Amino acid sequence: MSANLKLGKYYGTEVQLHWTFFLLVVWVVLSEVLSGASIDRVLFNLQFILAVMICVLLHEVGHLLTAKKIGIKTTKMVLLPVGGISTVEKSTQSPKEELLITLSGPLVNIIIAIILFFAIPVSDYISYDLGQYFTALNDFSVRTFLFFLFIVNVALAVFNMIPAFPLDGGRILRAVLDIKLSRVKATRVATMISHVIAIVLLLIGLLFNPILLFLSLFLLIGSFSENRVVQHIDLLKGYSVKDAMLKNITVFDPDDTMEEIIRVILRGSETNFVVVEDKKIVGLLYHKDIIKNSDNRTLKVRDLMTTTFKTMETEENLSAAYILMQDEIHPFFPVIEKNELIGAIDFDNLHEFLLMEDRLKY
Repeated sequence: MSANLKLGKYYGTEVQLHWTFFLLVVWVVLSEVLSGASIDRVLFNLQFILAVMICVLLHEVGHLLTAKKIGIKTTKMVLLPVGGISTVEKSTQSPKEELLITLSGPLVNIIIAIILFFAIPVSDYISYDLGQYFTALNDFSVRTFLFFLFIVNVALAVFNMIPAFPLDGGRILRAVLDIKLSRVKATRVATMISHVIAIVLLLIGLLFNPILLFLSLFLLIGSFSENRVVQHIDLLKGYSVKDAMLKNITVFDPDDTMEEIIRVILRGSETNFVVVEDKKIVGLLYHKDIIKNSDNRTLKVRDLMTTTFKTMETEENLSAAYILMQDEIHPFFPVIEKNELIGAIDFDNLHEFLLMEDRLKY
């Protein structure tokens, strides 16, 4: 189960708050309490974290609306303190479109910062000396709140322009390189640059600031993941779902029992199953649900199966299926042709297909 908090759906996109936001709240409260801060200061900081979360959300909405205008649907958005990570149904192959989508996020923060710059106004704070800034830290006025929010939006825009995946700057770098190189090569070069930046941050973090160690890890994992996904999508070009699907699958009837399910699992390698009634797919049986209820051998399939599911067509693009599976809790889909079940596809089988293709190509 994900530790992220689901905030609901907006424009058809599931929005989640990453668990690190809760960690940030705990860290702020504990540090303030241990330092003997007043209740007013603690509440001020908690309200400020909420405001930062809203700014991050608006940043991601900028990406979302631009992608939607281009024709790319965002299925999920995860908000982190430093930005967000979005999952799309298909990735754009156009450098121009990627630039437009990517720049729209930092642009939102810049617009917020410009509005705040004149609303506060920020020019009053520019002439402050160090002592005055320290005094401002203990001023819980709306004006001070907005000034720090201005700083955060500038920081979000600048930070996200660092040329490293999975930050916006890494995607901008890839889009620029993609004008001259292929997408795979552009991603590979951008990933190498991301790794260099991550290693530099790692060394600085070891010497000065441990927080940079987490940032370095974030960049390393994000860049590795982005490069792998792009390589996999490239390998799957020209293939359809029927090329990688499981053909000889076991199906169950809603009235079959747990005893029969366990018997099939023990004698074979299948773990997830399609449930069919009168030649119609009515549900799916997932391995985790089978294990959870395995002590009740008389339990019927209809009481165990999941009735909300997606199917795939045999001629569906395999790279599109791969992208869809990336974000599924249960990456297992019945495969149909002319509304008739002819097989299934799961991530394990698709991964094996990728391994075979990778060896052939490289």
